Amino acid sequence: MSNVLVLKSSILGDYSQSNALIDHLVQSLNTTAVIERDLAAQPIPVLDGDIAGGLRGGDNLNQKQQAALALSDQLIEEIKASDTIVIGAPMYNFSIPTQLKNWFDLIARAGVTFKYTDTGPVGLLTGKKVIVVTTRGGMHKGGDTDIMVPYLKTFLGFVGMSDVDVIYSEALAMGDEMAAKGIAQAKHELESLAQ
Repeated sequence: MSNVLVLKSSILGDYSQSNALIDHLVQSLNTTAVIERDLAAQPIPVLDGDIAGGLRGGDNLNQKQQAALALSDQLIEEIKASDTIVIGAPMYNFSIPTQLKNWFDLIARAGVTFKYTDTGPVGLLTGKKVIVVTTRGGMHKGGDTDIMVPYLKTFLGFVGMSDVDVIYSEALAMGDEMAAKGIAQAKHELESLAQ
């Protein structure tokens, strides 16, 4: 039994392949509780100078900063309460969706989710299993154009989440046959992970 945090970041709503694959995975998991955040339907505010200042805390925060800090605290508590984090990360223009980047920006807090030491930064969100589901119109896995998976693993490791599995569903815009094959392969790998 586990508590699962699900992060969907596709802008395609009901047409999203990453959302559909995540739903398929969650149905296969033995879960106690699921927290789901659709970052496109309920967007996280974009990090700006005002919010960045507010995330450091303090007594003289304006209303915008107070709201951002409270949301950041809530997002971090959702991670801490979860054993498994499932992240939908479709590839948009060779990178992650802005909606997911905004979530990253609000959970990366020095002294809260990571700390600096004499030997470098140490992540504080440890003991989590992360499953990233990435969908792509083309085929990028292992190639020079797959710059988002190294970024994802770097960021997640920076905050302490280094146990990361990445499930790829590729070629989704390369014809019906290739798309079906990409989805079927991803479903098979997700079912194996769920065991």
